Amino acid sequence: MDKLSCYVLLLLSFFCFRLDLSWSLGTRFNRAPNNQGSSDLANLVYHMGPVLSSPIKLYIIWYGNWNSTHQATIRDFLNSFSSPALSPSVADWWKTVRLYTDQTGSNITDSLSLSGEFFDSRLSNGVRLNRLSMQHIIKNAVTSKPSPLPLDPRNGLYLVLTSSDVQVDEFCRAVCGFHYFSFPSIVGATVPYAWIGYSGTQCPGVCAYPFARPLGAPPPSAMGGNDIMRPPNGDAGVDGMISVIAHELAESSSNPLVNAWYAGDNPIAPGEIADMCLGLYGSGGGGGYVGKVSTDAGGNGYNVNGVKGRRFLVQWVWDPVKKKCFGPNAME
Repeated sequence: MDKLSCYVLLLLSFFCFRLDLSWSLGTRFNRAPNNQGSSDLANLVYHMGPVLSSPIKLYIIWYGNWNSTHQATIRDFLNSFSSPALSPSVADWWKTVRLYTDQTGSNITDSLSLSGEFFDSRLSNGVRLNRLSMQHIIKNAVTSKPSPLPLDPRNGLYLVLTSSDVQVDEFCRAVCGFHYFSFPSIVGATVPYAWIGYSGTQCPGVCAYPFARPLGAPPPSAMGGNDIMRPPNGDAGVDGMISVIAHELAESSSNPLVNAWYAGDNPIAPGEIADMCLGLYGSGGGGGYVGKVSTDAGGNGYNVNGVKGRRFLVQWVWDPVKKKCFGPNAME
């Protein structure tokens, strides 16, 4: 549920309240392979709740003062889910998420479309937010005149994206993003939503890894070279944010009401399908090694392709058939 909820602690320990892999700060992202997870480390259980099997309409709420270049990168990523692109593609990555079904046998949808945007540059709920603030931000977006977002309980999935000038409780300290569902008493209906923050200026070493050096890591010279991966779209904050968005979309779709697919006994802090693969982006990953990924001519790391020639790095998710973490760039 909470994307990278142990990221800060991840630098110090191997386990938090869910399976999270610690970053081994002295390793390079192209070193020898390690493991990719094991069915012994995950016990995902279906709890009979719904998954998002109907076509998903994505609604972005841009909260704060956003850089237009960063917005364009995020839009192109979201438009890549249902659009053709070179393989391995964002749409190929979503095929693993689609393997999850509800009690009727219906799979998660293959249709995700960017269906609306709302610009909350006036900061309707201030510059300091908490979890409940997200619901009020959604309410504002679906009720503001003259051009509100539709309130869409059948197909809507709302993304609250906060800019660098917005502070969110627990951001950088405990979470990089989270998903939940709205309360009808506040928003007017129950809709799934996710919040993700831009970490480029606040905590790139926490929420934009592997594109930024984790806090406390030794300088490059102490490691025998610069081991920090270069971001494929030129900004560590937005490229790191892309993977968090992917993580939350996967879990919002497979566990939208926190009663579908998760591991553990506590639905308040479940281990979900992306939590199981935190920090894994390619074959052989594990123990701080992100796995085998591609690099372009400029040395920028990526593992999937998108629209307009875009490239992105997104973490793998748990494959319920293969019983391991998997992505479309897997070498098998």
